[in-house]
Amino acid sequence: MNRIPLRIRLTLIFATAMAVVLAATGFLLYNHLAASLDRTLDQSLRARAADVAALVAQADTGLSDSRPGSYGGPGNGFAQVLDGNGRIFDQTPGLPQDPLLTPAQLARARRAPLLVRSARSAGDEVRLFASPSDAQGQHLVIVVGAPLGLRDEALSGLRDELLVGGPIALLIASLIGYLVAAGALRPVERMRMRASAISDRDLAERLPVSGARDEIGRLGETLNAMLERIEGGVNRERGFLADASHELRTPLSLLRAEVELALEAPHTNDELLLALRSIGEEADRLSQLADDLLLLNRIDDGVLPLRTEAILVHELFDGIATRFQRRAEEMGRHLEVDGRRLTVIADSLRLGQALGNLVENALRHGAGTVRLFAVEREMSIEIHVTDEGDGIPTEFAPKAFERFSRANEARSSPGAGLGLAIVKAITEAHGGTVATANESEGADIVLTLPTDEARGPVKAFVEHRRRPPP
Repeated sequence: MNRIPLRIRLTLIFATAMAVVLAATGFLLYNHLAASLDRTLDQSLRARAADVAALVAQADTGLSDSRPGSYGGPGNGFAQVLDGNGRIFDQTPGLPQDPLLTPAQLARARRAPLLVRSARSAGDEVRLFASPSDAQGQHLVIVVGAPLGLRDEALSGLRDELLVGGPIALLIASLIGYLVAAGALRPVERMRMRASAISDRDLAERLPVSGARDEIGRLGETLNAMLERIEGGVNRERGFLADASHELRTPLSLLRAEVELALEAPHTNDELLLALRSIGEEADRLSQLADDLLLLNRIDDGVLPLRTEAILVHELFDGIATRFQRRAEEMGRHLEVDGRRLTVIADSLRLGQALGNLVENALRHGAGTVRLFAVEREMSIEIHVTDEGDGIPTEFAPKAFERFSRANEARSSPGAGLGLAIVKAITEAHGGTVATANESEGADIVLTLPTDEARGPVKAFVEHRRRPPP
């Protein structure tokens, strides 16, 4: 059944439903007509019985003297009057000389009116109505009847029309149903053909969508929106791979150049030491880049573990100050921290990594004193990292936290453009936000983390979403 085309299945379902409807309609119509004819015939028999009773009550005339066609004849009904012993007292001309009622029916008719729906008289099927009557000094039973031939012919004609017209109507309705189903599914078929032609090389293609605001039109719009998201994801992935390849190629090229230079004609110890130090710096850069790429990949897969606990902000700041103090002194810079003995619920390792990236950026790209301080708000804690440099360019601020984005697009500046992207991912994993807030002098990066009372479910970078072991 699943291999049958959908339009055929819809047509079969429609045809089955129509067959049931037509059969039920024909059945009801047939029974309604039969009941209507029976009701009319019964009313006619009761009226005729009353007329015959009035006629019999007149001693000067009888049924045998009735005009031809008044009561006699197979097509116009008939009447018979029986006495108390079941003998024929009077009857319309043309009837056989036999009582129309059986002894049992006669006994019942003496007590109350009796309707015999079907009986045989002179080889014809008839309907009888009998009622007691006292006339001419006797207790009589008046019997009137009418043939059922005309009723049966009317019902037979209707039945034949239903048996012939029903299948024709069903065939026409099924054909219309097929055409309607085919027309309704034609946009789906066009979308299928276009979708089969779309590959990863032409993701800019979109499915044809009709202007109708129906279910198929909305389906096409939804699929096009999905294709747009897929195209954006693939483009970001390609850009990610291209940028990662470029960032990896640069330090590798420098490493190779330094090694080749060191292996050439003899060098002094100072020259070799300088080459080794340069090789070590490039190796550190490669290691940091690999770690950053691995971290971002784990974040994309939703498997970044968070081990949250209550952290004293000033202790976290002191650790970062100790870590970067020597480097700041070598650069002639100052590093100031102020945690104000606040407490935040976070993963100390990941939050320290985010703040370390911010301090790294401030030392590398900023100027003057680098400050870390925290401000307590009503339902959150803001952590600021500021410097006294030129700040973040206004046109660069909207994409500052995107991967491989750098204010200096010429890749000559140090860094891979992943630091702020990692900061954003770690902050959002804690249920917080990160933003830039340039001051009159220098940059100000603000991490907003919810307090313990304001924390809802954090972003789903938790351990229970680790992939199962192979």
